[in-house]
Amino acid sequence: QVQLVESGGGLVQPGGSLRLSCAASGSIFSIGAMGWHRQAPGKERELVAHITSDSSTVYADSVKGRFTISRDNAKNTVYLQMNNLKPEDTAVYYCKVHSSYGSSWYVNWGQGTQVTVSS
Repeated sequence: QVQLVESGGGLVQPGGSLRLSCAASGSIFSIGAMGWHRQAPGKERELVAHITSDSSTVYADSVKGRFTISRDNAKNTVYLQMNNLKPEDTAVYYCKVHSSYGSSWYVNWGQGTQVTVSS
């Protein structure tokens, strides 16, 4: 089993910043791609940002230039630096981590952390 512990969510004013973290632990041989998704009330879960094992990145158009995804392979941790936050960024943010154990790969989801952007 793999445990993902997310932190860093909260309430912030428009234009503010937050940094999310997601640390993976447990039955892990290696970590592959890592990413962040979000789900706003009444909407489907959507990709925010994705980073591969060789640190190639992909961003949703709505966050390009404002959010930065990074990873620390030594700590099995993925980060999401969110700047210039907007009210429409309000959502529950979930980390997603691909991990291997033995010859199998697994997709693991965090429990979610609330981000609220409001004045």
